[in-house]
Amino acid sequence: MNHSQTLKYQGAGLALLATAQFIIAVDYNIVYVALPSIGSVLGFSARHLQWVISAYALAFGGFMLLGGRLGDVIGRRRAFIVAMLLYAAASLSGGLAATPAVLVLSRAVQGLGGALLFPTTLAMIGTFFAEGAPRNRALTVMGAAGASGGASGALLGGLITSSMGWNWTFFINVPVAGMAAVAALILLPRDTPRTDPIAVDIPGAVTGTAGVSLLVLACIEGPELGWLSSAVLTMLAGAVASIAAFLIVERRTAAPLMPLRLLRHPTLAPAMLITSLFGAAFGAQYYLLTEYLQAVRHDAPSSAGLAFLPFALAIVAGTKIGGRLASRIGLRAGLIVSLALGIGGQTLVALSLSPDGSYASHLLPGFLLDGIGQGATWTLMWIAATSGIAAQDRGIASGMASSAQQIGAALGLALLVGVATSFTAGRDGDVEALLDGLRAAFLTAAAIGVLAALVVALRVGRRPVPLAANRPA
Repeated sequence: MNHSQTLKYQGAGLALLATAQFIIAVDYNIVYVALPSIGSVLGFSARHLQWVISAYALAFGGFMLLGGRLGDVIGRRRAFIVAMLLYAAASLSGGLAATPAVLVLSRAVQGLGGALLFPTTLAMIGTFFAEGAPRNRALTVMGAAGASGGASGALLGGLITSSMGWNWTFFINVPVAGMAAVAALILLPRDTPRTDPIAVDIPGAVTGTAGVSLLVLACIEGPELGWLSSAVLTMLAGAVASIAAFLIVERRTAAPLMPLRLLRHPTLAPAMLITSLFGAAFGAQYYLLTEYLQAVRHDAPSSAGLAFLPFALAIVAGTKIGGRLASRIGLRAGLIVSLALGIGGQTLVALSLSPDGSYASHLLPGFLLDGIGQGATWTLMWIAATSGIAAQDRGIASGMASSAQQIGAALGLALLVGVATSFTAGRDGDVEALLDGLRAAFLTAAAIGVLAALVVALRVGRRPVPLAANRPA
C-alpha cells in the first residue's frame, strides 16, 4: 500500500470520517422534532410536511449510486470536500428559507451531499484499513457515529428548536461542515492522479434516479390519493419502466453505474436487501416517536428531544456490541440476535404507547432494547456489505448498499406514515385514533424487521466471511 493509500494520522483521520457519518445521520433526523414549528411558520400542509424528511431521503437514495461512482472517478478526498461544501451551502439556504419550496429544495441538496459523502467514507474505510480486525474496529467507530447520530439528531433538534428556533437546526451545520472540509485537506491523503479515461454513466444515473424517485413518490402519495388512482398508477408504471431501462443500460454500457456482476457477490447482494429492510424498519421511528411525544403527550420540543438521549446512548452501546458479535459468534448469528433485539424493542414500544403513560416505565425499556438492537445491526450489516470486495469496486459497492438502505428508509417512511394516518382519516383530533395508527405502524416496522432476519437466516453465512484476524475465514 503506497503513501497515497494511507492515513498519515490514523486516529484523527478515522475521527474525521466518523464525523462525516455523524453529520449525515444528524441531518436526516435533526428536523423531526422541529417539524411542528417548521409547518406552522412556513405554512406546510399536514400531508406535505413529511416532504421535509422525504426530500432528503429521496435525493440521498436516488443519487447514491452516482455518488459512489463519482467518488471513484474524481478522487475520494475531492468528493469528501465537495460533499461537505454542499452540506454547508444547503444548510445555510435551509435556515434562511421563507417558503416550503425553498426548504424542501435545500433538504434535497443536503441529501445530494449525503449521496456523495456516505459511499465515499465507506470506501475510504475499505482502502485505509485492512480487512479483518482493523476494518471491523473502524466500522464499529463509523457505526457508532452514524447510528448514534440518528438519535442525537432528534435530541439536538429538540434542544435547538426550543432555545434558538427551527432555523438553527440548519445553521448549526454550516461551521461544522466547513471545518470538516478544511480538515480533509490536512488529514486525508491526496487523490492518486488517474491515467485511465474518466467515464460517468449518465443514462444509468438518469434512469436509476427516475425509477427510485417515482417509486418513492408513489408510496408517499398512495395513502392520500388512493393506490388505484390514475396518478399513483402512472407513477408506478413510470418507476417500473425506468428501472427496467436502468437494468438494460447497466448491462450494455462499458462503464456501468452499478456493475450487475456485483449482484452475484456472495455477501453484497444479501447485504443490500438487509440494509434496505433495515432502513424501512427503523428509519421512520423518529418520525413516529416525535408524533407520539408532541401530538399525544404534548411534550415541548426540548423535552421531546431529551427523550431520545437514552435511545442515542443505547445505539452507541449497540454498535460496540455488534463489532464484538461479529468476531465472537459470526456475522449470521450476530445479525439474527441484533435484529431480534430491535424487533422486540419496537414491539414493546408499540404495546406501551398510551396518552398518559410514564416515560421511565412505559417507553424507556422499549427504547433501550430497540437502540441496542439497531446499533448492533448497523455495524454488522456494513461489515457484510464491505467484506470481500475488490479495492476498485469498494466505492460503488458501498454506494449500492447505502443506496439500498436509503431507498428502504424512504419507502418505509412513506409506508409507515401511511399506516399511521390511515387510522385518523376523518377523525382529526382523535387521540385514540392517532395512538391506534402509531401502534399499527410500529408493529408493521417490527414485521419488516422479521423479514430482514429471515433474509439473514437464508442468505448470510453460507460462505465464509472474514470477520477478524483471530477468526479465520
